[in-house]
Amino acid sequence: MACLLPPVARPFPPVPVVPLEAQHGETYPRLVELMQRLLAPDGCPWDREQTHASLRRYLIEEASEVVDAIDSGDDNAVCEELGDLALQVVFHAELARARGAFGPDDVVRGICEKLVRRHPHVFAHTTVSGVDQVLDNWESIKQGEKAAKGSKEGLLSGVPRGMPSLMRAHRVGDKTSRVGFDWPDATGARAKLDEEIGELDRALASGDHDAAESELGDALFALVNVARHAKIDPEAALRRSTNKYISRFEQVEARVRGAHGGWPKAEEGSARLSLEELNRYWDEAKAQEPSQGGKLPP
Repeated sequence: MACLLPPVARPFPPVPVVPLEAQHGETYPRLVELMQRLLAPDGCPWDREQTHASLRRYLIEEASEVVDAIDSGDDNAVCEELGDLALQVVFHAELARARGAFGPDDVVRGICEKLVRRHPHVFAHTTVSGVDQVLDNWESIKQGEKAAKGSKEGLLSGVPRGMPSLMRAHRVGDKTSRVGFDWPDATGARAKLDEEIGELDRALASGDHDAAESELGDALFALVNVARHAKIDPEAALRRSTNKYISRFEQVEARVRGAHGGWPKAEEGSARLSLEELNRYWDEAKAQEPSQGGKLPP
């Protein structure tokens, strides 16, 4: 499968096409070479102005586009977006090299050494009983690495604050579960959700906005724990439901255009469409979807 991309605008020695069975990553140095050319004194003015901080949003954006491509099931899109993400890694590494911190080879060396250390069941003589023990060993080795560096960080200190909130909550629960701080099954997590929703209801009834926000957060965190015990990715579940909502609403919008020519404009003094009519369009859109037992489109 070839990754189909537009031709490079400026002359640059082409990267050879390598058969899949013969690919071992030998072409990656060409990406480093290209990035060095862009950051050279006579390179690209925009690239030369960038910093780690200015590139932060692009790194997040490119990672999100990889996720969208994966959800689309389009291999060519996944290939292209992974390339964009790889560019971000090389870009940051070259910026660091320019200021004398580290370089692209240090990045690759570091992750290779980490992978070998954390897979003793592959590269040493450790035996494991299954996936759960692999994960437990990974966490134990990770904590040992921190201790060897003199770090006094706790178990949760490595969970990035910048992660999407649902993913972060899931990761926090997963890490504490591995030291035994968790319910034995989903029953306790589900009971906790009922408890938190009751507290949310009381906070909403009180009119205390700050309390309601706090209790809503607790309810969301409890719901993530239910998802974790059910082995459901809450981020993927919410993304699926949001996409489903968008798909239905787009059909509602199409019906509104067909029946009324579009949404009533407030500045023209037109009354809003009734919720009863909109709900009818919604139900029609919902009826056209596969049954709940079948797979919905991503």
